[in-house]
Amino acid sequence: MTTIRTFHAPGRVNLIGEYTDFNGGLVFPCAINRGTQVTVTEDASVSGVALSSEQLEFSGTVNVAVDAQPVDKQWVNYPLGVMVEFARLGFNVDGYKFHYSGDLPQSAGLSSSASISVLTAFAVNALVGADLSRQELALLAQRSENDFINVQCGIMDQFVIAMAQADFAIALDCDTLKYQQVPLSLGEYRIVIGNTNQPRELKSSAYNERVAECQSALAILAPLTKVEQLAHVTPSQLKEHSHLLTDVVVRNRATHVVEESDRVKRATVALENGALEEFGQLMYQSHVSLRDLFEVSSYTLDCMVDLASNTEGVIGSRMTGAGFGGCTVSLVHADKVEPFIVEVGRQYQKSTDLEASFYVTTATDGVSEVQS
Repeated sequence: MTTIRTFHAPGRVNLIGEYTDFNGGLVFPCAINRGTQVTVTEDASVSGVALSSEQLEFSGTVNVAVDAQPVDKQWVNYPLGVMVEFARLGFNVDGYKFHYSGDLPQSAGLSSSASISVLTAFAVNALVGADLSRQELALLAQRSENDFINVQCGIMDQFVIAMAQADFAIALDCDTLKYQQVPLSLGEYRIVIGNTNQPRELKSSAYNERVAECQSALAILAPLTKVEQLAHVTPSQLKEHSHLLTDVVVRNRATHVVEESDRVKRATVALENGALEEFGQLMYQSHVSLRDLFEVSSYTLDCMVDLASNTEGVIGSRMTGAGFGGCTVSLVHADKVEPFIVEVGRQYQKSTDLEASFYVTTATDGVSEVQS
């Protein structure tokens, strides 16, 4: 009898703390109720691994080996890179068919790529009996993106997709991987994701360029502050030494990272204290910093945040994810969610000629096997 197993991984939305993860800073994401599913079938006749998807291009067999190279179809490199990592650990993943499906929009800043990577890692781990922990799987998935696909992402996306719990957000220190599951107590407010439907491409979106700029700032500040990560520089230290960052772009990048990590600290405390208005104001501040200092926003993202900020029932809004298009996240009073979607959608289309999509989400569990 053919063995068929099904696994599911959510996407994620980052409530606050953008571009701090690869700088060793703090982030505050949660998993969302949209995600990716894979059905795996054992088939001894398959030489290599057969990969297919309902939504994405490419359907065929790939060779998984330690020295495997990326293929000329981007999505398939995410599962392939993970499988290469398992091959390097000595596990054979040949003889399986992986079929991917789901309702997570692609190139929208909701971690569709990390969802595929962590999902594949979790599935392969179960199939070959590797017995890696969820945290180890998150690190393996990150490593595959860094090394195989050459996207120098931090650990946030993979970590939350692997470790998330329903009704909680994760306050994560991306340097030490110390984390706290924080109850997402939003009272009468709801998380509404606004998809600008302006697609973004992570690798070509200047992500790696921002990594290099942050590294340049750290090289200047580290000898003076004795820190090993840019996000460990305190706001007072940055103020004292900012004149040494003579390149205004590098100085702006550093300012965002240092202040954004501090915003996460304050936002987490605000949530724990039930100060939702303060949390929302920090979201707005985060967006302004991402727009003006880190320069990863876009006209469509700015438009949607501006519209949200002027809509009744909204206490906070910001871009989420890598930017350059993609999604916003807003905190909207439950009674105003439907009017928010209608009015912001109408004005957004009038301003951009694009039709937005909206997803009202709750915080969900991380990757899991779907029991039949």
